[in-house]
Amino acid sequence: MRFIIPIILFIVFQVYSFQLIRTLSRGHWWKWIYLAATVLILVNLIMQFVWHPDRGQVSVARDIAVTLFLGFLAAQFVMVIIMLGEDIYRVVEGIVNTLSRKQENTAFLPSRREFISKVGLGLAALPFGAILYGAWKGKYNYQVREYELSFNDLPQAFDGYKVTQISDIHVGSFDDREEVEYAIDLVNKQNSDAIFFTGDLVNNISTEMHGWENIFGKLSARDGVYSVLGNHDYGDYYGWEGSREEVVALKKANMEQLYGIQKQMGWRLLRDENIAIKRGADSLNIVGVENIGNGRFPKYGDLNKASVGLKKSDFKILLSHDPSHWEDDVKSNDLNYHLTLSGHTHGMQFGIEIPGFIKLSPAWFVYKKWAGIYKEFGRFINVNRGFGFLGYSGRAGIWPEITVITLKKSSK
Repeated sequence: MRFIIPIILFIVFQVYSFQLIRTLSRGHWWKWIYLAATVLILVNLIMQFVWHPDRGQVSVARDIAVTLFLGFLAAQFVMVIIMLGEDIYRVVEGIVNTLSRKQENTAFLPSRREFISKVGLGLAALPFGAILYGAWKGKYNYQVREYELSFNDLPQAFDGYKVTQISDIHVGSFDDREEVEYAIDLVNKQNSDAIFFTGDLVNNISTEMHGWENIFGKLSARDGVYSVLGNHDYGDYYGWEGSREEVVALKKANMEQLYGIQKQMGWRLLRDENIAIKRGADSLNIVGVENIGNGRFPKYGDLNKASVGLKKSDFKILLSHDPSHWEDDVKSNDLNYHLTLSGHTHGMQFGIEIPGFIKLSPAWFVYKKWAGIYKEFGRFINVNRGFGFLGYSGRAGIWPEITVITLKKSSK
């Protein structure tokens, strides 16, 4: 049932966009080329996922299929908005003319619709081009976003403490080692006191990390690198074969290998536990919880277990992969988690952002907190837009992110 609305919307997109093309190609045959291209792109997408059923599996052919499909869909969305607006205007105009008994100028309608169709086609080229650019260059267009957050109960010794967050590496999707090495060097250049990774190191299985350990093992900070697991790290989306007992054993071995890789890289993986960073008599408590998501996403974490030994007055930074956990359980929690660092959304890897003016993405329809800093009940959350990419092998408008947060002690 959950697919009915998307299917209906997809059909509406196809009908409306074809009407626009048909208006512009009146008397010409190229409208049929457009229709054939649309059908071929859809069929190719379906076939690519039939041939490669495991989500996250790297396939150049599938990446191209997804990119073309999303490009066409984004272009068709613009066409639909333009044509639907014109249709609504015509209906309203017709009602007004009927009520006022004014005769509609029908000779003007075809030329107006053709003009609007041309405008729609021109505007539709923008998101289509953005999707293609995102697959070509945008996925490695790393952005450093800097924030300064103030707390009146921050321990004095940690005034000015700087942390760097990265999230959602999805190493199995990378196809350019030099770009990734550049990004890791960029993280280290922030010269932070601590580095936090908030989950989804791999797409499906730990073997994706083979050959990448030395690159990500270069991450370095004075107080170390701390990490938690994301929903993709548990192997739940991989097509394991065998009996139930064999699958359980395979998944367990996969997880043990992933734990070992993180240890080998010098990362401190926090699995429902906390650790204190000391500065003399002052402490900064890092709480790491295993994945807790809502809906269909797995729930492995236990916040109470992760917080054993902590008091409300202790200053805490919580690493929790899915921001819905903050929304559901953390922001109003009596234990007072001052700052939560999450990822998971990727900002849907597509949108429009002009800092200080506009921040739009399809992620807004799914997540209340989907990118950047939010504050409620005096507590903060940062939702990192992600380091890597998945599904759509690119990023358009929502660029890969390295977050740098400086903690300040407020005077009030």
